[in-house]
Amino acid sequence: MALKKKCGFTSHKLKSGVFPPDYELEVFRAWAKALGPDSVRYDPNAAFSVEEAIRFARGIEDLNNDYYEDPTWGLNGMRRVRENTTMPLATNTVVVNFEQLAANILNPAVDVILLDTTFWGGIRPCVKAAGVCETFQLGIAVHSSGELGVQLATMLHLGAVLPNLVFHADAHYHQLTDDIIIGGPMRYENGAIKVPTAPGLGVELDRNKLGQYADLHKTLGGYSYDRDPSRPGWFSVVPNTRWADPSDDRVVDY
Repeated sequence: MALKKKCGFTSHKLKSGVFPPDYELEVFRAWAKALGPDSVRYDPNAAFSVEEAIRFARGIEDLNNDYYEDPTWGLNGMRRVRENTTMPLATNTVVVNFEQLAANILNPAVDVILLDTTFWGGIRPCVKAAGVCETFQLGIAVHSSGELGVQLATMLHLGAVLPNLVFHADAHYHQLTDDIIIGGPMRYENGAIKVPTAPGLGVELDRNKLGQYADLHKTLGGYSYDRDPSRPGWFSVVPNTRWADPSDDRVVDY
């Protein structure tokens, strides 16, 4: 709620697929209730089996859902879930190129395509994909890869030129404490960030910051986003069968 007040967001996504599905269902419902009239999105990162995904869907269909994102893996798995829920299904994993988009149009498995300038290869392919989606009446939204200011600028320019972008764009940007662009992190106003107006993408690299964080990366190494420091020996697989323990209250130093 503090984040909603600080940034002005009215659509909220719970990145999940960590704890047992029944526990996450309880958490998601309580979270959606606390957010009042705002819309919500649930994304378990394809951790569920098809059967778990369908059961979870039936437990949240009465909420103000924008869409149900990547509950299971693969076009066929998503298609089976789609056939058993009234909610739109969204993806940034199983439709990330034009061949997959064509397959989804011929035999629908996903209703909302989450465009990403990294996954799709830039602004122009995303605009082209959005046009295809508009022709076949598929929804589009904008995915977030946890981008810094340079890629965020591409996303902002993309969103500004898509007439069929009816969903609020995803962003992890509010989680950053700093950026590598001159002027530091861009600012949210009423849940949105203004499209940069300077030449090109509208942002400029801060070379000192870039060097500083390049050195830090050499010291710390990359972030293992698919591992859990509190569970040595655990690996991310789909579907997942080894869930985190909700009663484990240890504080992990990341």
